[in-house]
This record gives sequence, structure tokens and C-alpha cells, in this order.
Amino acid sequence: MPSLLYLVKQLELAVRARLDELVRRHGITALQYTALTVLERHDGLSAAQLARDSFVTAQSMADMVRTLETRALIRRERNPANRRELLIHLTDEGRSLLAAVEAPVRELEARMIAKLTGTRATEFRQALITAWQSLA
Repeated sequence: MPSLLYLVKQLELAVRARLDELVRRHGITALQYTALTVLERHDGLSAAQLARDSFVTAQSMADMVRTLETRALIRRERNPANRRELLIHLTDEGRSLLAAVEAPVRELEARMIAKLTGTRATEFRQALITAWQSLA
């Protein structure tokens, strides 16, 4: 039987490949989609915070921020509390893009858990949260 770590990685790779297919139609990558969803939940993050929450390096995030800003999906503003820091905000265009991919992303998630009962799906979600928190 494969190890749990191997299975988690295989699931991640499968989800990422399918998510890339979905969001590519809208001109973004799965990593850019992740960053936009982080900003949707927590608008006004620094690049360092956004990198941590999006699971990418600071250098990768710097490149991603430039790309997303060029597409007008995000904007940067000076932090009033620390003028040297720029905070990243989701734009209306960014919100529109997320709204456009919401249904296909939900369908992907539904497909992933389609063979689980409602109770098993809830337990699966909670088990993933617990495992993540144990390592965080």
C-alpha cells in the first residue's frame, strides 16, 4: 500500500494539473489563481505574506505580482502604517476573473469527492485540515 505522503502528493499533482487546465482558459496559472483566492479572503497583504499563504517563494511572488498587476488583476498601495511597505489588493477585474472560474473550480472539487458520501466528504475535509495544522 502506498504511503500517505505519496498519496497526498499524487492528489496535489492531479488537482494542480486539472486546475491549470481550468484557469489557463482565463490566462492565468494555478499558482496565480491561488494567490488571487488568498487576496479574496485576506485583501491588503504584503508580498511576503502573500507568498507564504500562496505556497511560493518571495522571488516567485515578486514575478507573479508584476504579472498580475500588468493584467490589472491586483494593485499595490503604500501601507499607511509603514510607508516603505506595499500592500496588494484584488481589483474588480481580479474579482470578476475569480467569479468566472468559480463554477468550474467547484465542479472540479465535486468531481474529486464524488465517490464519497456527504459524511465521508466532511470527514475528509476535516482530516486534511487536522493533518495540515499538525505540521504547520
